[in-house]
Amino acid sequence: MSSLKISTNNYHLASEKLISYVEMFEDLKKNKRGAFIPFIVAGDPDFETSIEIVKILVETGADALEIGFPFSDPVADGPIIQEANLRALNSGMTTQKCFEFIKKIRKFTDIPIGLLVYYNLIYKRGVNDFYYEAKYNGINSILSADLSPEEANNALHAAKKYDIDQIFLVAQNTPLNRLKYINNLASGFIYVVSIMGVTGVRNNIKKSTVNLIKRIRAHTDLPIIVGFGISKPEHIKAIILSGADGTIVGSSLIKVISQNLEKKELMLQKIRKEAKIMKNATKIF
Repeated sequence: MSSLKISTNNYHLASEKLISYVEMFEDLKKNKRGAFIPFIVAGDPDFETSIEIVKILVETGADALEIGFPFSDPVADGPIIQEANLRALNSGMTTQKCFEFIKKIRKFTDIPIGLLVYYNLIYKRGVNDFYYEAKYNGINSILSADLSPEEANNALHAAKKYDIDQIFLVAQNTPLNRLKYINNLASGFIYVVSIMGVTGVRNNIKKSTVNLIKRIRAHTDLPIIVGFGISKPEHIKAIILSGADGTIVGSSLIKVISQNLEKKELMLQKIRKEAKIMKNATKIF
């Protein structure tokens, strides 16, 4: 058992009433939709405003959430999300405050929540303790952007122990044997990196992304979620029509935050509008 002093009764209660990814994807399939999964960094631009942003995303129809724990060197992210990490850290966010952030979200939604976290934060807290506290606070999945599947034994053990889906990235340059290896380890869904490079706003979806989705679909029964550079409704439509089960949208939402730091109400209005547009794009006709 974890060394953290947490009530095991509360731990079980926190994990029993949440929507799973399996339930979410089944419901979306029935309703002929792809998943709209917005990404934000916890505490950007500050704790309370960040909570308000999450409430808006839930109200506008987010099917699940991906929450980033801020880190000083987010190597997989482009400038927009790097700046979000710095704003969150400068606002006083720590790993403990991030878990408190998740706990607060769980007071108003039961949709799946995934973490995007750099492994240094997991290692520093202790792998078992991190996963235990993640489960206690209502986390469905964990993606460590800088953890390779070949070195993920400890994380996988903890994920299985606490019934958390371990997510891995599949990219354009992932060979078939590694794709099959990841498919055998992963649960929840496969996170497909749409482009070579870091996160950020892109103008269009390349044919190579469509081909990648089709290649992965031939070798997995897990849902496919596409992220990195998904910033327009036409991107979402193209991705879903290519066979993916949904998209993760981050940089375009976070860009709204960065452009309206001194105008909170305008920021929230624009995020609501942006999220509605992205959600509407998930319809499959």
